[in-house]
Amino acid sequence: MGNDVLLEVKNLTKLYTRGYIKVSYKIGCRNVSFSVRRGEVLGLLGQSGSGKTTVANVILRLIKPTSGAVYLEGKDIFSYHLKDYYAKVQQIFQDPYGSFNYFYRVDRTLHKAVSFKNPRISRLERTKRIAEALEVVGLNPSEILGRYPHQLSGGQLQRILIARVLLIEPQLVVADEPTSMIDASSRAGILNHLLDLKEYKIAIIFITHDVGQAAYISDTVVVMHEGEVVEQGEARKVLFAPEHPYTQRLLSDVPKLHEKWDLSQDILPGQAVPHNY
Repeated sequence: MGNDVLLEVKNLTKLYTRGYIKVSYKIGCRNVSFSVRRGEVLGLLGQSGSGKTTVANVILRLIKPTSGAVYLEGKDIFSYHLKDYYAKVQQIFQDPYGSFNYFYRVDRTLHKAVSFKNPRISRLERTKRIAEALEVVGLNPSEILGRYPHQLSGGQLQRILIARVLLIEPQLVVADEPTSMIDASSRAGILNHLLDLKEYKIAIIFITHDVGQAAYISDTVVVMHEGEVVEQGEARKVLFAPEHPYTQRLLSDVPKLHEKWDLSQDILPGQAVPHNY
């Protein structure tokens, strides 16, 4: 494994079983292999049921694989002490509303994040770091701290989860459809704040079914279909010159403005026609 490789997934297979007498099997993922470099954004792309979440759940140690392995810094992830592992690997959830305890102010989540690696840190220092992290993700601490989750929007809550990541300082973040449950106006901001994590040398596995978001945020892309990897490589190459029919179909399903309007007729002389037209 190269020195810049942080996470390596090797021949990962997960079979789900059902029944006691007549046992049946369902493939979650099969022979999945890819690697994530330090500070890289890897887009895990595919439609619902393609196996993305199964792979993510193994990486997060929520389930064990049937075969294959995942290595973090060359070490099998299941050989880490659980707290040590989660100090290195964190998740940003799909549902920001379900990520908080509604009986507690959001401050509690952020204070616990600061104390995760250093439980002896003073409350004054915790408060200072929390304010700095909130400002990094574009939130005003005076408008956020002291509030309950139901008093904030989904976009604000998702930004708080990104601030939480900054406070824990992991090496890898698994972001599972982090924009799917927030309004469209907040999505670009969330993607940009995720990209900001690269400045802190934090790698990201960005799980999505949205080709546009994968193209915007990813350095490399892994395309999954029916539990298997069908194509992977540099994002620009995979998404703009796909070789596999499934990837080609994903791209063909993306709505194109020119199919509804011939906008080229409205372009003024001397104006360039945007590439996506």
